[in-house]
Amino acid sequence: MPVARYWATPEGVLAGADAVSEDFDELLTRYAWGEAWARPGLDRRTRSCVTLTALVAGGHLDDLAAQTRAALRGARGAGRGWGRGRGMELTKKSHACVRLEKDGRTLVIDPGVFSEEDAAVGADAILVTHEHPDHFAEDRLRAGLEANPAAEIWTLESVARQLSAAFPGRVHTVGHGDTFSAAGFDVQVHGELHAVIHPDLPRITNIGFLVDGSVFHPGDALTVPDHPIDTLLVPVMAPWNKVAEVIEYVREVKPQRAIDIHDALLTDLARPIYDTHIGNLGGADHIRLAADDSTRV
Repeated sequence: MPVARYWATPEGVLAGADAVSEDFDELLTRYAWGEAWARPGLDRRTRSCVTLTALVAGGHLDDLAAQTRAALRGARGAGRGWGRGRGMELTKKSHACVRLEKDGRTLVIDPGVFSEEDAAVGADAILVTHEHPDHFAEDRLRAGLEANPAAEIWTLESVARQLSAAFPGRVHTVGHGDTFSAAGFDVQVHGELHAVIHPDLPRITNIGFLVDGSVFHPGDALTVPDHPIDTLLVPVMAPWNKVAEVIEYVREVKPQRAIDIHDALLTDLARPIYDTHIGNLGGADHIRLAADDSTRV
């Protein structure tokens, strides 16, 4: 089956399968998107370069046009200064948690119950976007603060009031429009409310953090910062979103690269489809990292 069909709509290939070809089509789709193309380790641009080189070297020119078109779609943003400001190492932790490192200092965002127990250990500064347990786990924060007596937390009021008494002077309350420096990282706060889960459920507060004017973590919202950014951390799967909204969010923010977060609920079977749609339609280089994988940002 031509590779170009997978580039177009991989789920459409399965939808058109008949009783004879169904198992074979599913095997090809799962291999091409889940085990080969979409596996973590290389960003989309590098993988495209390797693929195009292999096609030319092997004389497989029938697939070259389709792969070239896909590579060009994935490379959008190259003319907007790709690679500037890559002074931080980003390590993906499970679900919505990430670690940023530069100059020997470490900043951790949203160590929650789906994150590793030691996700905040070794942090010099910790940021928490809101109070939901998949972003805020008190035991993870305590472990980080106890491991480093100089570590501090910046968060909104609903989280700060749960921690301030236990760690006096080390928990700082911030809100939309605030700017501060945390362990050598310059941080801007954007956003005020959690995304709507259902109209019958009250909305809680939620803030996003823009770090060093480059990397934006929106928490549980599709907040568009009033600032051009290089790297958008994209909440790909949640009870409050769908993939069409995620794609439109990436398009509206216009980052150079989009890295998946908030993905603990996303099954392995669904990941290749999300990778395809966000990568092909979002207009930014789309990167999926496995837990503990790192990249420069």
